[in-house]
Amino acid sequence: MNFVFYIHSLVSDWNHGNAHFVRGVLSELVSRGHQVVALEPVDGWSRENLVRDQGEAAVSAFYRDFPDLLSVSYGPDFDHEAVLADADVVVVHEWTDPALVARIGRARDEGGRFSLLFHDTHHRAVSAETDIAGMELAHYDGVLAFGETLRERYLKAGWGRTVYTWHEAADTRRFRPLMSMDRDGDLVWIGNWGDDERTAEIHAFLIEPVRRLGIRALVHGVRYPDAALTTLEGAGIRYGGWLPNAKVPEVFSRHVLTVHIPRRPYVESLPGIPTIRMFEALACGIPLISAPWDDAEGLFRPGEDFLFARDGEEMERLMRELLADTDRSAHMAASGLATIEARHTCRHRVDELFAVLADCGTTHVKSLVAAKEAA
Repeated sequence: MNFVFYIHSLVSDWNHGNAHFVRGVLSELVSRGHQVVALEPVDGWSRENLVRDQGEAAVSAFYRDFPDLLSVSYGPDFDHEAVLADADVVVVHEWTDPALVARIGRARDEGGRFSLLFHDTHHRAVSAETDIAGMELAHYDGVLAFGETLRERYLKAGWGRTVYTWHEAADTRRFRPLMSMDRDGDLVWIGNWGDDERTAEIHAFLIEPVRRLGIRALVHGVRYPDAALTTLEGAGIRYGGWLPNAKVPEVFSRHVLTVHIPRRPYVESLPGIPTIRMFEALACGIPLISAPWDDAEGLFRPGEDFLFARDGEEMERLMRELLADTDRSAHMAASGLATIEARHTCRHRVDELFAVLADCGTTHVKSLVAAKEAA
């Protein structure tokens, strides 16, 4: 089949976590023999910031790291209807311009033979409700929401015909345990500072525990203001800047443990949705301690796959214990990896996507599902 994904960016993961998941999904679709293209705006915020921060070499690195993927940039004169005419399935991410969201919906309504899905992987449904309410989704076959609470939000508001829960997952082609003989430090956290959505949490669950323990720690990410960099330095934490997501498994392999610090809007308003970095860390087999969030859907096995820290003092204690108890750390890492492999890979999510498409009545998918069942 011919899949078209409208996304903010495939090429850039600069402060753009959705790129991680979509890359994995597209790679899985390609491996199954489907034709796949990602369409991204030529002036996308993430890509512009990546080039400004890292130069064009970062774009070239994407194509080396993901040789199986195709991204096409579109501008004001792009012929979307020509692309849609050849499509079997079109998935439109919620960061797409609302006018284009509506235009694609009209193409579907005016005889388009493709199945059309809207994909939401953000908290704007609660933090910027009018933005999502203004999307014209009447002609979309369904909505893919990356958590059950977000799905319920769409249903309650009457956005879209049918809404499905479609969690993010790990791209296990690239996120897997790596063996490293060299250790760069005790702890690594890979995450962006962002828009003050978890500033207090970063202080409580990362900076202060590391300061008190005096352990070797490294932080990678972007949008760290000068004050934050000064605070990291004062706590003895090295700052490594932007890290291409394809290099994350290598960095994990050189550290003993990591932490998960979710953003406040998810904890308070959309429980049950971890960041994609949690899936990726567990897929790499690194022990993980998480700041509080409600695993309302039972995605993981807290206490086995990872540990919860209720506050900064407990985070400090658990860091100390895992660094000292290598057997416990290894057991927990193995448990987390097993859960990812059993439930949370991009392979699983593509299977779920095909089930959604079959439910939406996609003829090509029904034929594939029937053939698979017959086999």
